[in-house]
Amino acid sequence: MTATMVGILNAEPIPDQYKQNGFAIGCQAYSFNRYTVFEAIEKTAETGSKVIEFFPGQKLSKDDSTPWNHNASDEVIAKVQAKLKEHGIKAVNYGVVSGKDEAEWHKIFEFAKKLGLYGVTTEDTGKLDIIEPLVKEFDIRVGIHDHPRRPDNPNYKVWDPYYILEVTRNRDARIGACADTGHWQTSGLNPVWCLRTLKGRIISSHMKDKVDFGQSHDVPYGTGVGEIGRCLDELKKQGFEGNISVEYEYNWTASVPDITKCVEFVRNHKTTEK
Repeated sequence: MTATMVGILNAEPIPDQYKQNGFAIGCQAYSFNRYTVFEAIEKTAETGSKVIEFFPGQKLSKDDSTPWNHNASDEVIAKVQAKLKEHGIKAVNYGVVSGKDEAEWHKIFEFAKKLGLYGVTTEDTGKLDIIEPLVKEFDIRVGIHDHPRRPDNPNYKVWDPYYILEVTRNRDARIGACADTGHWQTSGLNPVWCLRTLKGRIISSHMKDKVDFGQSHDVPYGTGVGEIGRCLDELKKQGFEGNISVEYEYNWTASVPDITKCVEFVRNHKTTEK
């Protein structure tokens, strides 16, 4: 393999210029799922974020109903990249996404490479034998995301950090967890304990703070039960280099002020644990 080919395959790390207080803190575009991709980028910039994580299926713009996903043409990708550049935002992740077969997963990784993404987020644990070779080929990370536990569906297991450890054991180190701290709270789990359990396998995070454990809603970081400060301390202690996406699932049409507070919390947080 030539040096040029190696350069093509190397995934782009998240540059320090897009980090705040050592963290690549930004928005999961799903926070703005009532809006278009272009509007999500604009609102992400309004919050003081410097990075964004896209999700599949969002309408491109007010004037273009093309769905934004891994089937996007090079022309559509160029439009999104131009919009990102206009607002000083870097795309770093994409998900939660799944692929029906190897061909679709290859398309997902090609899309991620074109955007220069750090990682991809999925719950597709049944296809890790397909995903792992692509992680090695493209040098792009994959985080397994957790939604809340489902008491009526014992086959849904990704809510459990021990399950994530089990399915990633002996896998490439670039496969791990997308730590959704809010869904852990909904499942009755302490987010700090979950992060410690997954030490060495945390790829990215959908970070949330919530009013209470169980069924409750999102609140600005530091005002709920999620111990966000301790979560940040734990990630820093682990040498975490991935993205933290604010996925705010409350006040859907007026969430920018609350998300701005989340970003400010991360920017101003002072580590207390050694």
